[in-house]
Amino acid sequence: MAAAPARSRKPSLRVERALQRDGHRVLAGMDEVGRGALAGPVTVGVVLIDESCRSAPTGVRDSKLLTPAARRAMVPRIERWCLAHAVGHASPEEIDEIGIMAALRLAGLRALEAVPVRPDLVILDGNHDWLTAPGDVGLLAFAGEPPATPPVTTMVKADLKCSSVAAASVLAKVSRDALMTAAAPEHPAYRWEENKGYAAPEHLAALEAHGPSVLHRRSWRLPGAMGEDGGIAGVEAGTTEMRRVSTR
Repeated sequence: MAAAPARSRKPSLRVERALQRDGHRVLAGMDEVGRGALAGPVTVGVVLIDESCRSAPTGVRDSKLLTPAARRAMVPRIERWCLAHAVGHASPEEIDEIGIMAALRLAGLRALEAVPVRPDLVILDGNHDWLTAPGDVGLLAFAGEPPATPPVTTMVKADLKCSSVAAASVLAKVSRDALMTAAAPEHPAYRWEENKGYAAPEHLAALEAHGPSVLHRRSWRLPGAMGEDGGIAGVEAGTTEMRRVSTR
C-alpha cells in the first residue's frame, strides 16, 4: 500500500518567536520574486513583525501556492497585521549593469530603506545571503548613504515555514505582477499580462519574432537578441520605467 502523502505544514511564527526570545525583538521576513524572469525587475518584499504581531492572517502562504486573486486579497490583511512593510525593485537596466545578485541586494536595500523601523534581524529565504554579500550595487538611488544592513539569517524553505517570509513573498509577487501587467499593453506581443516576463512559450516565440524590448534583460542570452554584428537586435523604442520602490 502506498504511503499517504504528507500534509503540508502551514507557515507559522514558531521560528520568529524563538528568534525573539534570543533578543531579536523586531524581525524582518524577506523574499524575492523575478530572479529567473527574462523581462521586468527583480523585486524584494519585506515584512516587519514584533511581539505585538499575533498569528498571521489565515491563508498566508508562499506566493507560489496561492492563486493571483488570493494573493491580491491577502495584501491588505498582511498590511494590517504586520508592524511595517515595503517592496523594493531593481530595474532591468540595473540587472544588466551590475548582475542579478547585486540587483537583488539593491532591491532589498531599497525595501529596507522604505520601512520606518530598522529590524534587529532579517530572515532570508534560501541558503545564500545575497543581502549582505560584498560587492558593488552600482546605480544606488538613495537620498544619502544606503541603509545599514541588519544581521541576516538564511533558511531554506523559509517561505514555507515562516509567516513573515511568506507574507513578504506575497507582497513582492503582487507588486511585481502589477508592474508587468501595467507594462503589457505597450508590448502586447510578449503577453506579460499572462506570463509576467517569465520564459513561457508565447514569450519565447515573441522574442524570436521581434527581439527584446526595453524591459528585457538584454545582457542575458535571449532568443532573437543577438544581431549579425553581435549586438542587440530588435530593441523597441519606449519610455516605460519600472518603479524602484513601492510602499503600501
